[in-house]
Amino acid sequence: MSTPDHTSLDAIVAAGRDLLEAGGPDGLTMRAVADRVGVRAPSLYKRVRDKAALRRLVADATADDLAARFEDVSGFPAQILAFRNFAHERPEGFRLLFFSGAASQEGIERASLPVLGLADALSGQEHALEAARLVTAWATGFVSMELAGAFHLGGDLDKAFEFGIERISRALSEPAP
Repeated sequence: MSTPDHTSLDAIVAAGRDLLEAGGPDGLTMRAVADRVGVRAPSLYKRVRDKAALRRLVADATADDLAARFEDVSGFPAQILAFRNFAHERPEGFRLLFFSGAASQEGIERASLPVLGLADALSGQEHALEAARLVTAWATGFVSMELAGAFHLGGDLDKAFEFGIERISRALSEPAP
């Protein structure tokens, strides 16, 4: 087995993200990460304080991944579609980021900046935070239900998502009362 000096923090985080996707939150353990990167579990503690710190590192890397995806596209529809695609590609990371409280404040802010900028462009600076919260809540709720298989009435979910994007975009572009 390698020594911790031969294992980078980036490799540890990448292993953690992969294990999270493969086994859910229960699969993200110090022992599993140590095995994946080729060190003994006690050696991993020289790089990562504990499981909570590991979860935070994984959540922050997930937030950075999401922020990068937002930056790769422009405009409201494209960014919201990137958010949905991200959730489908990394459902456990999505859940960790949005429902566990594991990410640091800095990680959340990095992932939020593109959404705030988009909300500012749609509804103006005065209402950017409210608009960003509306968009995030709608998209997170829709995608969460979709991932859980909770839409039981049939219909085309892609079409429903696009309908939501169009309606929210239109509503946010109108002057606030």
